[in-house]
Amino acid sequence: MTDAQANGAAHDRASEASPPLLITEGARATIRLNRPRHLNRLQAEDLDALLTLFDRIEADAAIRVVILTGSGRAFSAGYDLGSIAERAEGTDNASADEPGAGSAFEVVVNRLEDLALPTICRLNGGVYGGATDLALACDFRIGVDTAEMFMPAARLGLHYYPAGIKRYVSRLGADNAKRLFLTAAKISAPEMLRIGYLTAMVPPEALDEEVDRLAALLAGNAPEAMRGMKRAINEFARGALDEEAAARRHRASMRGAEIKEGVKAFAEKRPPRF
Repeated sequence: MTDAQANGAAHDRASEASPPLLITEGARATIRLNRPRHLNRLQAEDLDALLTLFDRIEADAAIRVVILTGSGRAFSAGYDLGSIAERAEGTDNASADEPGAGSAFEVVVNRLEDLALPTICRLNGGVYGGATDLALACDFRIGVDTAEMFMPAARLGLHYYPAGIKRYVSRLGADNAKRLFLTAAKISAPEMLRIGYLTAMVPPEALDEEVDRLAALLAGNAPEAMRGMKRAINEFARGALDEEAAARRHRASMRGAEIKEGVKAFAEKRPPRF
């Protein structure tokens, strides 16, 4: 099943909202948010489902790349505001460290960022609120030229969780993070591309082709080498590189099976088979 076919199949089920759907095709796993009537607004059960899907994907050695997308006309409207409001009303009687809706969402986004496989966010439309951080946790973001985004935390009176702010700053820079968080201004796809939020911007009709191209490129590279380098890059971005562990991975790669195949394929002028 191609991504376009998967899109159509999921679209047929759009009238029946559900937790995220998992579609696998060869080396590719696609997670599709599936509450299109509410712009794929995330519910508590969706967070549990996403964590389960992440575990399933990492346990499947055949999968080499993950695509996250949405059903319908938007990627996601973020986390359900009703759940946030309920949590806010209950904070007077709760411990400051008590897990809840906000912390559960943070766990999901951080887990996505640390997923061992390369991840692509297929931004089929607008991305709002916490969903902007969910997309930012992916390694690449390919969006349609009609997309838009905004982070309304300042309008809601919400101090966003620190890991999300750090992700904005490390990915987009302090000035862009301040602009998006403090003004709560909506920006269009060309501006999302200019500030580095989007990896690529394409017309809607070219979205699947561009995602397929990048997914095929990633799926053909050495998985263990990518896994280790992704970890090091994320740790560098957080200012918390485990240098000893990164050095061990480097040394191991120099005598591993992947480099042997890579060098052999290069000499034989053929694509490597990892």
